[in-house]
Amino acid sequence: MLQQVCAFIHNYFIKAVHVGSYEITDGMISLPFVKEGQRFWIVSSDLNDGVYTYHSDGIKNDDDTVAVGLQDETFAGTICALAVPPAVIALSGEIKAWVEKYGDIVNNPYQSENVIGVYSYTKAQSGNGNDSAPVSWQQVFASRLNEWRKIAP
Repeated sequence: MLQQVCAFIHNYFIKAVHVGSYEITDGMISLPFVKEGQRFWIVSSDLNDGVYTYHSDGIKNDDDTVAVGLQDETFAGTICALAVPPAVIALSGEIKAWVEKYGDIVNNPYQSENVIGVYSYTKAQSGNGNDSAPVSWQQVFASRLNEWRKIAP
């Protein structure tokens, strides 16, 4: 979820950019410029683009919950060392929990259905003046994320 949050606010909190040729072997990559527990962003890989957390015993996904093995490959690309504020990481966790709780409702194209008698339905609307239309996590958390938002390039 952290990667989606960073993309939404146009801010990956890039501390350093390292362009080069990289090799991932047995799901691991050696990154001497990234500290233990620091997040990094792989860009221009064929198989592993994304935000991860660096640990000497295994790479973790962007929300630090599940150890993932990167897919083995050699690629020329960019790896950015990130300095994501703890508040953004915590908010990303809140957003993930919100999506898990309300995701099915938000993704449902119907606002209501009636199956008694004649079948009828009402399609959900975009939320313009309609309080009962589903909203996205971006709408719900936008005001809290604005502090870190950058203007899109």
